[in-house]
Amino acid sequence: MAGAIVIGAGPGLGLSVARRFAREGLPIGVLARSARTVNATGAALTENGAAIAGEIADAADETALRAALDRIVDRFGPPDVLVYNAAIIQWDAVGELTASAHLEAYAVNVVGAITAAAHLGPQMADAGHGTILLTGGMPTPIPEVTSLSLGKAGVRALTELLATRFGPSGVHVATVTIGGAVAPGTAFDPDDIAEHYWRLHAQPVDAWERAVFYTGSDPQRPARII
Repeated sequence: MAGAIVIGAGPGLGLSVARRFAREGLPIGVLARSARTVNATGAALTENGAAIAGEIADAADETALRAALDRIVDRFGPPDVLVYNAAIIQWDAVGELTASAHLEAYAVNVVGAITAAAHLGPQMADAGHGTILLTGGMPTPIPEVTSLSLGKAGVRALTELLATRFGPSGVHVATVTIGGAVAPGTAFDPDDIAEHYWRLHAQPVDAWERAVFYTGSDPQRPARII
């Protein structure tokens, strides 16, 4: 049975999203850069009886990422859901990073998503259904977080490009833009945010949303469609 693949499945939002899809009975493929993260995520999911395929891959390493995705597809089949949640989150003011450091950040923040979608999107399109979800953020660019601001702007543009490419074939492409720091027990609790990933996947074609801006769980500031 095809399931969900979560790239960037570390503690926090990645685990919460993986857990949310696992609750629906989907097998889960989890990818992260370290064995420690993959093992911890896998252990948390298997406690609830989920079928898990864990893979170690750097999202910026195209060869490793494609190979890891292939191994998950070999086990579970082309996914129903692809979630790209990998990012380099760091403080860097304009002019502080070298050109190579900016390229390294962009490779994870944006290019890895391109690689994953280009690799699996055609298989999902051939199946005539599926969902590609990209984790967004930084709705307002912040000079002290330059590389991430640029990366999340790229994610928003990529969402539009992928929707144009794969949407006509039945693949729902959307982004969840998070307007604050994700942390358990706060207005940006990862379990609350993960509900929107499931909601987007479950939407019928005639109700597809392209983007959700999550402004916090406070009922006075609900998530809104943008």
